[in-house]
Amino acid sequence: MMAETITLGKALNHGLRRALENDSKVVIMGEDVGKLGGVFRITDGLQKDFGEDRVIDSPLAEAGIIGTAVGLAIRGYRPVCEIQFDGFVFPAYNQIVAQVAKMYYRSMGKVRIPIVIRIPYGGGIGAVEHHSESPEAYFAHTAGLKVVTCANPADAYVMIQQAIASDDPIVFFEPKRRYWEKGEVDLDADLAGAYPLHASRVAREGTDATVIAYGPMVRVALDAATAAAEDGRNLEVIDLRTLSPLDLDPVYASVRKTGRAVVVHEAPGNLGMGSEIAARITEECFYSLEAPVLRVTGYDTPYPAARVEEEYLPDLDRVLDAVDRSFGW
Repeated sequence: MMAETITLGKALNHGLRRALENDSKVVIMGEDVGKLGGVFRITDGLQKDFGEDRVIDSPLAEAGIIGTAVGLAIRGYRPVCEIQFDGFVFPAYNQIVAQVAKMYYRSMGKVRIPIVIRIPYGGGIGAVEHHSESPEAYFAHTAGLKVVTCANPADAYVMIQQAIASDDPIVFFEPKRRYWEKGEVDLDADLAGAYPLHASRVAREGTDATVIAYGPMVRVALDAATAAAEDGRNLEVIDLRTLSPLDLDPVYASVRKTGRAVVVHEAPGNLGMGSEIAARITEECFYSLEAPVLRVTGYDTPYPAARVEEEYLPDLDRVLDAVDRSFGW
């Protein structure tokens, strides 16, 4: 076992490198992914080692990136497309929803589209407009797409490889403000024995209330659980990991144990992932609930200017307040 303590961004880099080594049909494409190594340096060094035919600097045209990837996938390649920032994905939205998501069904199962669309998402880095969005619900709502998001370096390393190996189109959301957070990663991890890609996981066991999060909010939820423990409350934290398909069996098991649930995400609350999760918990665990399922989300406004983003983003205090309200019922 070759375990190293590395950042989430470096874990993604190692995972992409391993995927390129293992399958000559894997190609990476996107704006500045080659010579520059990507804005966040996630693809750093890959073009140098694998060449310009495998790691391709594309024009500044998201619709062109995804449209080209569709053609490559039909011809047997496995394109990995980087959308430079979350807010830049919308020019490619038509290609993703009308082509990538539908080709398998349109062809009656004859054509696979093994495309991975990498999107750095979320706020917390002091960026300008269009650089701090959380568009995951758009894609989770779209039949024919799978949507996943990592929260720590170990998951990042394995999940990106699993996504590339999948025959289904996958939107892979990367929590950009966590790129520099470190964790232990087994760089010899065998995918065959790895935790499944489309499965949620208990990140911290507890007995008093269940806090459900994904991507950048998992760290916030864990910090809230640590703070709550000082007041004698034992919170269970679940990292969803997969947003479509949702894996809620661990969530149901937890809520039946704790009787309380709080869902946390950065995206606005209106019609967000929390709405669907709350509805399903209520359907499945109604008689176990001691209080309504509560949500802690971003506000229903466009993402604010960087100087006030900390007022917008869910934080430890807002999560703990929701837990308090749950116990107040």
